[in-house]
Amino acid sequence: MNLPYRVIGAASALVCANAAYAADLLSRAQPQPATISSVDYQPFQIRLRATAIVPDGGFSVFDRFGTVPAVTGIAAGVPGGQIFGAGVHASTSIIPEIDLSYYFDEHFAVETIAGYTRHTLTATGSLAGIPVGATNLLPVSLLGQYHFTQFGAFQPYIGVGVTWAVPYGYSPGNGWTPLGTALGFTGYDSVRALQIGTSVGVAGQIGFDYMITPNIGVNVDLKRIMAEPTAYATIYNSALNQNIYVKVKSNIDPWLASVGVTLRFGGAATQPILAKY
Repeated sequence: MNLPYRVIGAASALVCANAAYAADLLSRAQPQPATISSVDYQPFQIRLRATAIVPDGGFSVFDRFGTVPAVTGIAAGVPGGQIFGAGVHASTSIIPEIDLSYYFDEHFAVETIAGYTRHTLTATGSLAGIPVGATNLLPVSLLGQYHFTQFGAFQPYIGVGVTWAVPYGYSPGNGWTPLGTALGFTGYDSVRALQIGTSVGVAGQIGFDYMITPNIGVNVDLKRIMAEPTAYATIYNSALNQNIYVKVKSNIDPWLASVGVTLRFGGAATQPILAKY
């Protein structure tokens, strides 16, 4: 009487076991959930900085048309001749600066920099004391950067690129200054005209961000710009009643030292990356 029940029970147990085994095989055949890692970066960035621009290059002054009197110690009176010992000093300027960046990934970014600066130009050396004039300068830079992210919140970077320096709104000094000692004659002279050309140069950069949150940080930055604009000035001499025309070739090469705030946005604080198996 119990045999049929025993057979049925055994068959049921066998079916359940096979079903469990099949379910296990099916689960093994399904792809396992991907391991998730994260990269902490935002693709867009704005930096607001205060920047000190410190010119650090040399200036050479030339007699453009041979109109500078040829006196002892000055190789002048010759068209294109250099006025030895003469130079120009450009003043230091502190400006607001805004930078826009785009990150291709957590390491590589491109940054564009724009600012506004005004410099006063004063003659030095054998032409010392002449207020040459002043100029506004719009330096526009484009730099490629590599950011080091293995130090946590401290994220240093290096960059290199090009700078286009555009002078505008330049004005002559129009200041009366005696040139008797400098040029060997008496008279009072003024800079009546001033023209400054644009220049394109190489820019290098080092700096770091310290990220307080994934979106907000503080920034310290140092740049060197190789800018070489050429200027032309007309100086009037009252004793000779004539204009003196000079050309100034400059390797202004300013240092730009900056501190400011970094703002990053445009993505999640952590962006999931699905690992493939």
